[in-house]
Amino acid sequence: MNNACRFTAGLIAVLLFLWLVGSSSGWAAEYGYPIKDPIAATILSTPPQYQAELPAKIRVKEYQTITIFPDRQVPDVFWYNAELRYSVAYQESRSPLIFLIAGTGAGYDSDKMKLLQKVFYKAGFHVVCLSSPTHPNFIVAASSNGLPGDSRDDARDIYNVMEKLWQRCPPEDKELVSKFFLAGYSLGGAEAAFVAKLDEEKKVFNFAKVLMLNPPVNIYDSAVKIDRMLIDNLPGGISHFNEFYDNIMQKITERYANGDFVDLSYNFFYNAYNEIIPSQQEGKAVIGMAFRISLANLIFTADVMSNSGYIVPRNLKLFKTDSLTDYYKVASHCQGFAEYAENLLYPYHRNSGDPNLNFRNYVDQNSLRAIEKYLKNSPKIGLATNADDFILAPGDIDYFKRIFGSRARIYPRGGHCGNLAYKENVADMIDFFKSE
Repeated sequence: MNNACRFTAGLIAVLLFLWLVGSSSGWAAEYGYPIKDPIAATILSTPPQYQAELPAKIRVKEYQTITIFPDRQVPDVFWYNAELRYSVAYQESRSPLIFLIAGTGAGYDSDKMKLLQKVFYKAGFHVVCLSSPTHPNFIVAASSNGLPGDSRDDARDIYNVMEKLWQRCPPEDKELVSKFFLAGYSLGGAEAAFVAKLDEEKKVFNFAKVLMLNPPVNIYDSAVKIDRMLIDNLPGGISHFNEFYDNIMQKITERYANGDFVDLSYNFFYNAYNEIIPSQQEGKAVIGMAFRISLANLIFTADVMSNSGYIVPRNLKLFKTDSLTDYYKVASHCQGFAEYAENLLYPYHRNSGDPNLNFRNYVDQNSLRAIEKYLKNSPKIGLATNADDFILAPGDIDYFKRIFGSRARIYPRGGHCGNLAYKENVADMIDFFKSE
């Protein structure tokens, strides 16, 4: 083969590769998100110089509350969660309204929610931020059965909140809403799909577009994977949970005290990352630890609200002055989401529904595969995720490509939600909702 032929063949191969990357997987030929390690990306998120430009302040009504169940007797220990909290960022002119659903254990005012709120506000939308159904405030104030984690129940609870918020909206404000959008990240991304399907039946909002950001395919399997990140990577094993937590906090304190930093800013953690978390193993343990802390709050709250008797003895009344330390210790040492699902969620649904329902079938009912036909045939639903998102199982990326096709935007890196603030991701989010 002469040089010209070799050059031509090589050029064709390169062009073919770029075409495959750009068309079949939804990756840009050049993707500039800088952090290649998915664990570091998840923890550090996006460096400031790579973030999209967003307004420092927006027109937002913070600390809004609503009573979802007027007749509910809220346990005294949860007196501060009797009303559901949310926020609304509003435009002064007629604009689309987008509902945002937070990820596992996150509140309406978490950092990622505030980021997305600014993204869509800048795009010209009214933005309503809702906490995850797994957040204690939502469990107490808005969960119908006190046991979050079932996709169908959570979707109904979220939809009920949305309806009540819309019902209380004054007529003059309703006139300022041109259409409805929906989005969520992580668990909230999967829940957005179930909420959208429910809306096809109820038709209260008739969502024009729905975007799922870094969703799990199977909620249970992804939660177990994150649980294992703690169990498999915690130095000394799970019995050293408290020791590991104290060690990480001590490193942060020492690095802060000895550094040239005036606050715990992004640059502090970015520069100190390799000292605070020197190995990927410890990074995985930190992610698992954060999930376990969130899960402990969920388990304790769900146990009390459902009166399951799993941690707190059944019918025991807890008061606002009672110490919860011992209960929290028990909850944090439970064997993760698997234990919660097997001992609280599954028995409740088996006893209240099909007594012959086996556990694996129950788990699969909460997977995106359970509404696969709807997702595949609904052109208004889009998806964005990362090829290195560790909550996904082998084959999940191919599954997303097959189900969503050109509606899937799959980035080569970013870990789990680490690149949400990256300028290209933000531009793609806005383009999805603004394109017809």
